[in-house]
Amino acid sequence: LRPQVQTWTQLRDVRAAIARLEDEKGRVARGVRALMVRHTLCPPQLPAYGTLRARGRQIRMELQELLAQEASLDESFYLRALQLPNSTHPEVPIGDESQARVLEVVGEKPAFDFKPKGHLELGEGLDIIRQRRLSHVSGHRSYYLCGAAALLEHALVRFAMAKLLSKGFLPMTVPDLLRGAVFEGCGMQPHLSPSPVYTIDPVRFEDLSLAGTAEVGIAGYFMDHAVRLQDLPIRVVCSSTCYRAETDTGREPWGLYRVHQFTKVEMFGVTAAESGAESGALLAEFLAMQKEIFSELGLHYR
Repeated sequence: LRPQVQTWTQLRDVRAAIARLEDEKGRVARGVRALMVRHTLCPPQLPAYGTLRARGRQIRMELQELLAQEASLDESFYLRALQLPNSTHPEVPIGDESQARVLEVVGEKPAFDFKPKGHLELGEGLDIIRQRRLSHVSGHRSYYLCGAAALLEHALVRFAMAKLLSKGFLPMTVPDLLRGAVFEGCGMQPHLSPSPVYTIDPVRFEDLSLAGTAEVGIAGYFMDHAVRLQDLPIRVVCSSTCYRAETDTGREPWGLYRVHQFTKVEMFGVTAAESGAESGALLAEFLAMQKEIFSELGLHYR
């Protein structure tokens, strides 16, 4: 963090110097106008006029240099800031997956007196899911939903949307194509190699990528504008197509996991930060609604 703090300190000092020069530039301009009003005949011949004009030229040169420094420091600070991880919930265990703990188990896992089939085997047997022999159509990790499977997807989306609309959520439709700054604001870096997102041809569409979640588009909606405190928290729900640049080889297990494209219903919240507890409270509310959705579907989950 030390280099980041040093860069920020330099940037703050440069911006303060720019503000002082901009203020002085205004005073110089007002002084020149005052001389022009008082001495209508030949103000350029006055010593004070020449002094003010010379100082004005010097200020412009100093500002030009400082603005270049500000741009360089701002870019350096931004690039360093991208390397900082997002904050995590204080209750998240520190460590790898072995440190994870089960907080709650809801329902009972069904027991069968036969070997149950997986979702892909069931779907293929019913001819409602097709994932094999698609390399010539759309490559690996793609799939078709047909008949009952397509209807089931729509039904689940409508079920979740209806549930959240009844809770007062604001429905929203968002763009699939978004600029890099919006991804970066959500903690993603679209220009890494390999990239976690699909980037559109930069020759035709500069700095546009496909969103892997509606979260990015909703965040872009609230980006760079103020929200009235009395309107918070804002709860948004969005159903969107999500595009993920997952591995494109055929070595992974078959199934609708880690696919390149899928539909998802997203809950998104904007909270105040007056007490510091607002975000945690809204997270608990969202978790309760997720549990309600799963329980009403009769699913066992943890």
